Amino acid sequence: MFNTLNTLYGFTLKKSEKAPDMILKLSNLLDYILYQVDKPKVLLQDEINHIEDYISLEKSRFQDSLQVVFYKDLVDNQFETAPMLLLPFVENAFKHGTQIDGILKVNIHLNVDENELNFTIENSAIKKENSKNGIGLENIQKRLEMLYKNQYFLEVLQEEKTFIVTLKIPIKNEE
Repeated sequence: MFNTLNTLYGFTLKKSEKAPDMILKLSNLLDYILYQVDKPKVLLQDEINHIEDYISLEKSRFQDSLQVVFYKDLVDNQFETAPMLLLPFVENAFKHGTQIDGILKVNIHLNVDENELNFTIENSAIKKENSKNGIGLENIQKRLEMLYKNQYFLEVLQEEKTFIVTLKIPIKNEE
């Protein structure tokens, strides 16, 4: 958020036409993070909209050094999930991602069918020796355990130049 605010500050100094839209997106994200997280469920489409706003803000910040693909396939537009279920993974991809050859790559795949929510996010990242998962992923895992009590699959992989997170949640537990 601080990086986004600094980028926004730069746009306002230049009197950029992008600044008002960035302020609105940042305001919506802050509202979601601060107030909507207390709700037991939100529409998955709301979470997607906030992810898209976040990506838009990051594109403004990174400009030409960012390549993002967000693929989504939803069977049910009324599907509800816990708020802030996916957004923290997206934030981590940008926060901990590494530019390789001058480009940070983030690929997000979200598929919801009648049986399962499947979410995969991968970002460019250089594998570090003796690295371990940070507190952010640990907190996400604790939250998943509270919400889904062993009824989810979470896999975190660090490959040579890619960091990949896969999350699967059966739909029956969402109802």
